[in-house]
Amino acid sequence: MKFNFNEVDTNRIIEMAWEDRTSLDAIFRQFNLKEADLKRLMAQELKPSSYRLWRERMRKSDLRHEALRPKGITRAYASNQYKQKN
Repeated sequence: MKFNFNEVDTNRIIEMAWEDRTSLDAIFRQFNLKEADLKRLMAQELKPSSYRLWRERMRKSDLRHEALRPKGITRAYASNQYKQKN
């Protein structure tokens, strides 16, 4: 399957997929990419060993789906993640 994302979007999707706080629902809302498609994109873009590490990390996470998250987690990123750097 060929994805029509530019390099910037592809890199952002990969970054979001690796982030613990970013849910699969957030990736779907922003890029219209379902979980199965995300897995294909990650397999296509990552080295096999990196893909296996990502899949293992995903399997262990309780943050991947918003419905399964603990009530206190409402953000998709850490509070200091997007602060201006001087």
